[in-house]
Amino acid sequence: MSDVRGHLGVRGRGPSKLAVLVAAVLAVTTVLSGLQGPARVGAEEAAGEGEAAPKPAVAVIITCRDMVDEGMHASIKRRTAEALAAGATYIIYEIETFGGRVDSGISIHDYFLTEVRYQAHTVAYLPGEAISAGALISVACQDIVMRKGSKIGDCAPILMGGKLEGVEREKMESPLREYFEDAAQTNGYPAALCEAMVTADKEVWRVKHVQTGEYEYLLTEDLPKQDPNAIAEKELIVKKGELATFHATDALEYGLARVVAEGPPEQARQEMLSFLEERDNVVFNRPVASLHTNWSEEMVRWLTNPAVAAVLLSLALLGVYVELNTPGLGLAGGVALAALAILFGSKFLIGMANWWEIAVFVIGIALLMVEIFVIPGFGVAGISGILLMVFSLGAMMVQNAPDQLPIPVSPTDWGLFEQHVIWSSVAFFCFLVIAYFLGRFLPQIPVANRLILAGPGGQAGLANSQGGGLGGTNVAATVSGTAEAGPAGSGTTIEPSAAVEVGQCGISLSPLRPGGNARFAATRLTVVSRGELIESGRKIRIVAIEGNRIVVQEVPQPEDD
Repeated sequence: MSDVRGHLGVRGRGPSKLAVLVAAVLAVTTVLSGLQGPARVGAEEAAGEGEAAPKPAVAVIITCRDMVDEGMHASIKRRTAEALAAGATYIIYEIETFGGRVDSGISIHDYFLTEVRYQAHTVAYLPGEAISAGALISVACQDIVMRKGSKIGDCAPILMGGKLEGVEREKMESPLREYFEDAAQTNGYPAALCEAMVTADKEVWRVKHVQTGEYEYLLTEDLPKQDPNAIAEKELIVKKGELATFHATDALEYGLARVVAEGPPEQARQEMLSFLEERDNVVFNRPVASLHTNWSEEMVRWLTNPAVAAVLLSLALLGVYVELNTPGLGLAGGVALAALAILFGSKFLIGMANWWEIAVFVIGIALLMVEIFVIPGFGVAGISGILLMVFSLGAMMVQNAPDQLPIPVSPTDWGLFEQHVIWSSVAFFCFLVIAYFLGRFLPQIPVANRLILAGPGGQAGLANSQGGGLGGTNVAATVSGTAEAGPAGSGTTIEPSAAVEVGQCGISLSPLRPGGNARFAATRLTVVSRGELIESGRKIRIVAIEGNRIVVQEVPQPEDD
């Protein structure tokens, strides 16, 4: 019995210790689980809070208003680079324009789509109208946000002073549709609606698929023909013969706009910013910086307007005309040089003038000056100079790379070229009219008549004695000279109205190569020969008075027996 009890007792104590050991392990595990559970939950909650916290972001607004041209393109690139350098992660282009040049719109479109989007999130904010080229640059942005009452669309190309039809229109519209389609596919806009902004003969339908229940926008030619039952609903959105233009509410419904902001301008802008913050879980720096065009960019855009360029050309021509018909170098010449510098400089800054075109114009001026002041008569040098100047002005009317000939290629280029030619023709006509009245009435103006050459009876050198053109055999001139009180060259008093005329003889005071000084009676004048060398002290005769240039020739001396 004792052995049995002892054996049983040993076996009975074993389970008790094991049970205690198991219970202890379970207790410790429970305690540890209790301690780790709240910590794990807290960590998960903290992680969740970290993911929900908005991320800081830097937004910059860049205004894009008025005509779309190369000036806008250059300004947008400058301000975008400035915004990126400041750390902008969202660039909001505030676009409000009725369009402009197609080539400039394409350049801005490509800049947004291929460069800026990889460095910052691009947003097109439309507070008003984004028509024509404005629509083209808007769809190139990753988001379009419209203010209530704004519009987008109508991007059919037009030709200034002409009409695009048939093949010419298709040649313009086809690449434009490609640009719109690329932007729509990249940024998630309905491609069919974007194409309908360019071509009026496109019909766009909103269809609902039976299987997916989703809406899609299709052109008539893209509707399913094999299985028409695949479409549950079909609604015509854009009719044939209409250019698609969408109000803000329609653009939101059709998926062109992400949201429509309401209220006054500043309130709508803040609503747009709040939408982006909430959707993307970011918080913008406040106040959001706005970058505007500077005064120099606005001035260059104004100066490159064809009408303003025509005024500058008229001023340049008038300045040269007056300068050639007045003694010495004066205000008129300075005005002409300033007008030409502004005309070429503004074109150069926006890429309308290349360096070689400016060089050709300078060479033309040099040849013309050589013809006027050095070579007698008017021949090859003068004609070549004029032709080079006209060619240079014409080349500036076409935007081309330095290694390309200035020949318009697209209908847009031809339209722009035609517009510049029309305004240049107007400028030349205005120059002729003003020059005629200057030649006829300037001598009668008390102060202005001192600037011109006049004849013995007060007849101005801007017109001949019969009121005709420049110079001639009956023309005389009044010039400032030096009245001699003794031997030749010793006089010091000024004779403001000493008269010289064609046929009058004098003495050369210096060698004429071909220009130099001569004395006529008591007056010392600057004269020019017709190219031949005339030695000092020779007898000369005035053969022509051309503006402020007195042309002389040597009087042959009788030979001694």
